[in-house]
Amino acid sequence: MDPKLRAAFNADFTPEKYAALVRCVNESEKWPADFRICETPVFLTREFTDEITRAANELVAATRTPEFVSHSALAVPKDFQVPNESTHPNFHVVDFAVCAEGDRLVPRLIELQAFPSLFGFQLTLLDCFRKAFPVIPRNWTSSFGGIKDEAYLELLKRTIIADSLPESVVLLDIQPDKQKTRVDFAATESFLGIRPVCVTEIKKRGRQLFHDRDGHDVRIERIYNRVIFDELSQRRDLKLHFRFQDDLDVTWVGHPNWYFRISKHSLPFLKTKYTSPAFFVDEFPVGEQIGEYVLKPLYSFAGHGVDIEPTREKIPGLQNPHEWILQRKVEYASFLPTIDGHTSKAEIRMMFVWPDQDRDPTLVNNLVRMSQGKMMGVDFNKNKTWVGASIALHD
Repeated sequence: MDPKLRAAFNADFTPEKYAALVRCVNESEKWPADFRICETPVFLTREFTDEITRAANELVAATRTPEFVSHSALAVPKDFQVPNESTHPNFHVVDFAVCAEGDRLVPRLIELQAFPSLFGFQLTLLDCFRKAFPVIPRNWTSSFGGIKDEAYLELLKRTIIADSLPESVVLLDIQPDKQKTRVDFAATESFLGIRPVCVTEIKKRGRQLFHDRDGHDVRIERIYNRVIFDELSQRRDLKLHFRFQDDLDVTWVGHPNWYFRISKHSLPFLKTKYTSPAFFVDEFPVGEQIGEYVLKPLYSFAGHGVDIEPTREKIPGLQNPHEWILQRKVEYASFLPTIDGHTSKAEIRMMFVWPDQDRDPTLVNNLVRMSQGKMMGVDFNKNKTWVGASIALHD
């Protein structure tokens, strides 16, 4: 990481400036952030920026081969198959742990998804960091390939809205006003003019869907899909007036099938210098030390069901072993010095968008999670500072 800017930021840091950052985040949109905002961005060197960019592009390219397409066809559960699948996903996000290799830091794949992330909120967060901490040079940015804020929003618009009117596009989720990511929904509405809508508020007439907008039923042409099927399947209390599996006259952005096609199911297939060995549980080699692996369910959200201390005795208790993977553990580097004498770890999410008509996806932004615990989750970072949601900046 960049030592010069890190030293300058830490020397300039005050609790008052952090309070201004949090205030900016919570007052910029109609909903606040329901998660902890970290005190600092991560400042990347050019060398690390180039390497993590290369790693992300290599992994996305690996999901576009005929072999991967064949492999991923097995990933979608029969009960969750949605008709009219798009030719490619509209989003890719690739999560890397920042690890140490000798005296240098390197990215190592944790997970990847063809599902939207906080594309709206990260632009708000960047703006708030710049306002709260003037020590950050204006030419340091979170985007890639020289993309400026206006071009970034134009890419988001081409991906999510395309040729439709904003009122004909909805951001769909389960009770969006209660989701932890609601600040991103609010930012997306501010930037693009599309509103968050609950799945229970959608009306169906024939093959068409409608939503109420200012007292009028408006036909939905495109759905910016933020619904996670794992969560939907657990909400027996919800009364929907349509089924995702219906043959609907609507364009999914991105299509729900890609949520499964590019997911934990992909990890055993992907093999690059930036990946760790991963196996479906029923294909785990006899000679491997299971204690060196993390056990993950294929179909879960928010880290539910992850076992960081698996044993072979636990395996027979799994109902469907092929719906679980074992992934070799990676050791996160404690590399970021804080002002109170501790060091933090980081996970960097590289975020791609892929408009319908574009030949290739475009890497546009990133998201960072900072931790001082065993894992990145909130439960492992209670009562700690210099942890939480952040962003990586580079020159």
